[in-house]
Parts: sequence; structure tokens; C-alpha cells
Amino acid sequence: MSDPNVNKMLERIKADNVKFIRLQFNDILGIPKNVAIPVKQVEKALTEGIWIDGSSIEGFARIDESDMILKPDLDTYQILPWRPVDKKAARFICDVYTYGNKPFEGDPRSVLKKNLAEAAKLGYTYNCGPELEFFVFKRDENGQPTTEFVDHGGYFDLAPSDAAEDLRREIVLALTDMGFEIEASHHEVADSQHEIDFKYGDALSVADKVITFKFAAKTLALMNGLHATFMAKPISRIAGTGMHTHGSLSKDGKNVFFDPSAENQISDVMLYYIGGLMKHAKAIARLGNPTINSYKRLVPGYEAPVYITWSAANRSAMIRVPAARGNSTRAELRSPDPTCNPYLLFSAMIAAGLDGINNKILPPPATDVNIYHLSPEEIKSRGIEMLPGSLIEANNELLKDKVICDALGPHIIENLTKIAIAEEESFRLTVHPWEVERYINNY
Repeated sequence: MSDPNVNKMLERIKADNVKFIRLQFNDILGIPKNVAIPVKQVEKALTEGIWIDGSSIEGFARIDESDMILKPDLDTYQILPWRPVDKKAARFICDVYTYGNKPFEGDPRSVLKKNLAEAAKLGYTYNCGPELEFFVFKRDENGQPTTEFVDHGGYFDLAPSDAAEDLRREIVLALTDMGFEIEASHHEVADSQHEIDFKYGDALSVADKVITFKFAAKTLALMNGLHATFMAKPISRIAGTGMHTHGSLSKDGKNVFFDPSAENQISDVMLYYIGGLMKHAKAIARLGNPTINSYKRLVPGYEAPVYITWSAANRSAMIRVPAARGNSTRAELRSPDPTCNPYLLFSAMIAAGLDGINNKILPPPATDVNIYHLSPEEIKSRGIEMLPGSLIEANNELLKDKVICDALGPHIIENLTKIAIAEEESFRLTVHPWEVERYINNY
């Protein structure tokens, strides 16, 4: 018997005059991959799935167990607005399955679904809203990315200081066409740095949107002869690029973080959630800050958090509770950067928050002073701990954290560890320009 939902989708694709379909999925690093099929093959893809070889995908499978199948999620259908009208293309985001119709344990999207199901058992829906920053740079005469600024605007600057305004507008219009509800778009602190914010939602759809956002921004920048990068710290001694992530839990449509009768109107559930995030913060860093370069951003002096603290006001804290209350009550985790795989980051945040709630883990008192103005002795006396200082340190913290390891599963943990070790070794063996500049004349 045919599926009526599939039939409706086939009719929609025909009405949209789509010529090609991209079946998109994500590797363990959060890099989008896709298989393009002509529209004639879409019925097969929607009913049976499309087989792929997973052995060439980072963190997927060994060559002797590599046959996998992509199953499109009908809710993720979107026309790609930048494609020519006469060659119209659409995409589906897919879940990855193995033989026996089992969700693949190395598929980050399936991992997030598993953790959302754990929250649902307690009656919770996990909502989040990330703020993605990015840099826009020029390309050289060969089309290769540089770190040359496109503009010299500052925070909230308007054109003509902001020469990338046209690109940012194109990105906003494209994302709007793809179903995003854009809330704000502005220039960020550093030269050529930008931010576009979209409305919060359930964690799965938001993770899909993060991947789509990055893909759209990079594609449209390329089409304009520019390069958009979500690298955490492309240039030293200026502000890095963050992905502050707001999170909240709702039950029966009501935000359980809000308690009008409590101090600061913050419920016990929210305090426990914050306590869980703080307890597991060092392990979460491996997911929220997944590159060697990520730890060039997590240094004092450039607004990125370094210390494991929380506050209802202080922006130097790792976790901030914004002023809005009611259904907008939320906790903002300020440490992640946009090189993260959002499916894995949100999975870790859910697991940490639920651990805090289930075990009633209260956070320490809020830190309502600028932490960067405290002396080392004052920081120590307050019992304030620091986030990991390197990728390998963060990975070691992850391996010690049973809650987060269980949330991600052994396949993901094993491959994240392999990647961290390989990255650290490659970095260690590479001679960097700083070394040449510092030592070649003196020695």
C-alpha cells in the first residue's frame, strides 16, 4: 500500500518543477554530505531509500561494514533558492540506516533523536536557539580563501562601513525562502564579522537549520566571489567566532524553567539543568569546541568564556540567564563555536541537563562580577574551574564522563578520540609560520 505522505510529497515536487534532488546527511564532524539524484529517482528514494558506501565518510564505518542507506525526512524538503529556475534543485536531510533497518549508531542525527527520546520519557521537549557568528573574507586571484577583510565595520554598524551588507541580505532572503524565521542580522565586533539569528525551536529542527545555515552562507559567499568561514579563530588577537546556544525545556507547552514565585523567577528545574551543564562542561567542550583552533578562541580578553560559571546578568560567565521571562526563560551556553556538530552538541547538552534534573544537582552561587577582573587568588577562593585548554585535554575529559559518553554511544566516542589524536599529532608535527618568524634569524 502506498504511503499517502509520500504521494503528497511526489505531487509537491512535481508542482515545484524540481529537476534534481539532493539527499543530504552529515558526518561526525558536522560536515554536510550529499548524494544528488535526478527527480525520476525520487520515488525510490522516498519509499526504499538510497544505498551509499559509508567507508569514505569521516567517522562512519570500516570498509567491511560500509553499506548504508539514506532515508529522507519528508519534513526537511526545501527548494534551494540559489539554483537556476530551469535547473531547480531541492534537498532532503536524511537519516542513515544499516542492514536490518536499524538507525546507524554513527549518524549524529540519529544520536540526537535518541537523546530527545530520553527527554520525552520525562515529558520534556528540548528547545534551543543558537546565535551563529561568521567571518566574510576576500578570495585571491586563484579563487582561494584569504583572511583579508571585506569591510571594517564594528558592532551593529550600518553601510557604507559594512561592505558585506549585500551578502548578508542575500543570505537572510535565501534562509527566509527555506522556512527560517530570521530575528536579527547585524555586523559583529570584529572587522568582516557578522551574525544572523533565527527563531528557536525543537532541537532536531534547529540542528538541521544550523547545518543549512552554514551551507547557505558559504554557497552564497562563493557565488559573490567571497568566502564565509565559521572557523573559531581565523585571526589572532581579535574576537573569535562563537555559537552561543540558548536552551530550555517545556512540558505540556509550558516552559518549566520559569517559576514566577522563585528568586529571579528561575525554577528549581532550571537550576538543576544549569548544575548539570556545569558538572559536564569540560566534556561538553569536546563537542562544542571540536577543533584545535577552537581553543585559540577560549582565552581571556575576547569575550569568549573560559571559566565554568553562571550568572543571571554577567556576560563573562559561561552560562547566562537572559532577562526575558515567561515562555522565553532560558539558559545561554556561551562556550560553543560554530565549527561544532550541532547534533552532537545538543545531545551532550540534553544529557547533561537531564543528569542535573534527575539528580537535583544545584549549581554554585551565581558569579555576578566580571570574572576577568578577579585575581587568580580570588578565582581559586571561589572554587571556579576552567574549561579545557586544548582539544586533547577536552577529549580526555570526555572519556572520563560516563553520562556524556553514554549519550553519544561508543561508536561516536571512539571516532571522536581517533580524530582528536590525529589532529593533535598533525599539529605537533607541523612547523608553523610563528616558529619560522620567531626563530629563523636568531638560530
